[in-house]
Amino acid sequence: MYVIFGANGRAGGETARALIERGEPVRVVVRRAAQGERWKSLGAEVAVASLDNAAEVSDALDGATAAFLLNPPPVVGDPFVQTTMIATALTEAVPRANLPRAVVLSSVGAQHASGTGVIATLHQFEASLLGIAPATAFLRPGYFVDTWSEVAEFAVSDGVLPSFLPLDQKIPMVSTVDVGQAAARLLTQHWTGKRTVELGGPDDWSARDVAAAFGEVLGRPVEPTWVPPDERSAILAETGLPAEVVAALLGMYDGIASGRVAHQDGNEYWRGTTPLTAAVKRLMT
Repeated sequence: MYVIFGANGRAGGETARALIERGEPVRVVVRRAAQGERWKSLGAEVAVASLDNAAEVSDALDGATAAFLLNPPPVVGDPFVQTTMIATALTEAVPRANLPRAVVLSSVGAQHASGTGVIATLHQFEASLLGIAPATAFLRPGYFVDTWSEVAEFAVSDGVLPSFLPLDQKIPMVSTVDVGQAAARLLTQHWTGKRTVELGGPDDWSARDVAAAFGEVLGRPVEPTWVPPDERSAILAETGLPAEVVAALLGMYDGIASGRVAHQDGNEYWRGTTPLTAAVKRLMT
């Protein structure tokens, strides 16, 4: 049985789907029972648990062969406090459940304790979960192509693509389809000890490349537009995010621009197969 936390999010959902398509037994873990109905229709078991509740997590892991674990993107409060709470629950629950194998979602750049904004929470997460299971893999994808869905409406309505990323800086980006496939591959492999697997798309891409992909999907030109740093806080605050989360997200973009969010030598490096245009088309549907 493969247990997937975060199944209603991007990476967790794609991981669960990838395993189901392989015919593997899957148990998804959701926060509310109603969220599990669509997974039941796909043949998955459903467990209800909060990631910061060790007893609930341990119950959800009962009988698992392997599990996909993650620290969900912060939306309220201090991201580092959230990370501590979830890591504490997992370090209690996973050994209690005798989980043989864990795949932990992380990020490119997680080797750094600072200078990467919200990604630094994943450095903390990795350090806390090191050795949590006899076989533990940290999966470090690049920037999710799916994140561009948050500004896709501007490409559709105005023919522009706002970007916090430097327009011509090519960075590791990847579709969450490929993240799910990579996580499923790791979950079904056999190894012992620690692994760190970094994941990119078929190529590294820039914001300008993404705008061109939007243009190809829409059948008309889309121009990337760089958003200056002094305008970003207000834009993110308008979405309702608290100041601590805004600061952490802005720190990530600073870390990317500085080149600090980058691959770490010595790790396994995998590339996905989903082309950029296909990834953009998928997030538009």
